[in-house]
Amino acid sequence: MSVAPHLHLPPTDRLLSSRTGWTRAHWEATADRMLDALVPYATPGFAQYRLPGRGSWSGVVSDGLEGFARSFLLAAFRIAGAGGAVDPALVERYAAGLAAGTDPGSGEAWPELTDCSQQMVEAASVAVALHETRPWIWDRLDARVQERVVDWFSGFVGGRTWDNNWRLFQVVSEQFLASVGAPYSRSDIENNLDRIEDWYAGDGWYTDGDGRNFDYYIGWAMHLYPLLWSRIAGADDGGRTPVYRERLSRFLKDYPHFFGADGAPVHQGRSLAYRFAALAPVWMGALADCTPLAPGLTRRLASGTMRHFVERGVPDERGLLTLGWYDTFLPTTQPYSGPASPYWASKGFLGLLLPADHPVWTARELPLPIEESDQYTALPAPGWLLHGTRDDGIVRLINHGSDHNPPHDDADDPSEGTHDPHYAKFAFSTATAPETAPHAVARSVDGHLALVAPDGTPSLRRRIHPLRCEDRVAASWYAAKLPGDDRAYRIETTSVLHGPWEVRVHRVEAPEGAVVREGGHAVAHARSPFARSGPDWALARTAEGLTSALVALHGWDGGAEGAAVARDVQSNAFGPYSAVPYLRSRPHPGGRSTYVSLVALSRDTVHPEALRDSVRVHAGADSVVLTFLDGTSVEV
Repeated sequence: MSVAPHLHLPPTDRLLSSRTGWTRAHWEATADRMLDALVPYATPGFAQYRLPGRGSWSGVVSDGLEGFARSFLLAAFRIAGAGGAVDPALVERYAAGLAAGTDPGSGEAWPELTDCSQQMVEAASVAVALHETRPWIWDRLDARVQERVVDWFSGFVGGRTWDNNWRLFQVVSEQFLASVGAPYSRSDIENNLDRIEDWYAGDGWYTDGDGRNFDYYIGWAMHLYPLLWSRIAGADDGGRTPVYRERLSRFLKDYPHFFGADGAPVHQGRSLAYRFAALAPVWMGALADCTPLAPGLTRRLASGTMRHFVERGVPDERGLLTLGWYDTFLPTTQPYSGPASPYWASKGFLGLLLPADHPVWTARELPLPIEESDQYTALPAPGWLLHGTRDDGIVRLINHGSDHNPPHDDADDPSEGTHDPHYAKFAFSTATAPETAPHAVARSVDGHLALVAPDGTPSLRRRIHPLRCEDRVAASWYAAKLPGDDRAYRIETTSVLHGPWEVRVHRVEAPEGAVVREGGHAVAHARSPFARSGPDWALARTAEGLTSALVALHGWDGGAEGAAVARDVQSNAFGPYSAVPYLRSRPHPGGRSTYVSLVALSRDTVHPEALRDSVRVHAGADSVVLTFLDGTSVEV
């Protein structure tokens, strides 16, 4: 195993873990290195960890609290998982931090809990960590420190949170108050738990608040906190725990399909700097004894993902998690992301709470679904198709449902809403990231079909209107708008999966003179990708052999640019040099037209000229029939 030089890890065990080599000892060593690396950045009383990097919009003190709270989660899983048999200095640091953080005269005091404040997020981590380490930390705190901690948490009682996953921070924090005999509001807990029922979309899926907000928050927040709450509440759960266990079980049935053979999660959604926090629901399924996954598959998935990041330099040479995916890349972050925000990745170590003799740690590893066969998974709730290919281990997420916009009456303006490249693209994958630097977002070439105005301004896919998601087909539409034109033009797209490819059928409404442009996956690397193009195809390939190609099948008719490759620098989380193949039509005659393209992302050799002949397209007035070489036909 080629390990980045930033960690010293135990020898691999290829008998127990034939696919990753990782054991529980690797997890403990990684946790220990991450915790030790924080010490130089602690304030004198250990109440804050002020890490290097760009600050958040909440300020340096809040960021310092974030460093304490999120790393306390990691410390808690390490302490409790070892039954307290850890370096005593680790326990002492966090006990000291609790004392200093709640002491107004310490010079390190945490901000008070006020309505909708960032402190609410961090308090939930402190509450969970205190509960899990109760015999080693809470029960040994001086009574005066316990009182100050309770006083700090009491700011939650009767308080107002944002109407999304934040409601669950109040739930776990007030349940902790209840568990230590402190005043709390039962109605706060019940009302917030009732509210998340409004967001349950079925098949194990929640939306994070109102709207179509589907991303990793569903796993590392909406499923995680209710079951963390039930661990604190115990028998006082009002009968809710079985419901949460059943929903997580259903969610986990499909969840392994989000991970590539190399352990990479699909790169989609916000807060991606949390990285392996995506493992939290996998571990929680085992912890709550509700997972449908075999123990060997649970560890294979989790260890594969952790190893994936470690091998790519996460944590870095200082032992720190940076604001980015592999290394620092600020365009993949949000304004609320501070230098310690990535330590929500601590949730990915939840499995350390399972004892060393649990089957998850002792069973032999089992293969991921993608390691056994090609995978096609339809997820109607979020409007996604997952498409995994065994030969190259890549998983692609075809997006016809998640846009991270609040609810809206379509009868008003169907084009309104925000355009976020972490949600707006047609496709995401385990091997690529969207172009997210501001200048690249303005161009919006990759993973998008746009109308392009004469001045070069593209239409943006803001609100996604789902139409269909079943088997290997998904469809949606968006309303395209151009500068100086009040009209919204309907662009309807159907994605059809066949073999390793995606075929997109676009029904495009456009004004006269507009140009239709479609981009494929952006590939990125430390070296500039190779590019080629022909009259009806374009291809970009990285030095490691990852190829993105786009092939015109119908309607494009090779415009002035026809097919080409757009290059960029410093716009992609996967590397400083990126490239996107794209197709460009002649000026549109006005009215409605049909465009069909084949989208390829592969580590195999791609021959776009041959792919041009692999699909026959018959476009009629009301439908398009795709006929593949194996005789399969699909009518759109």
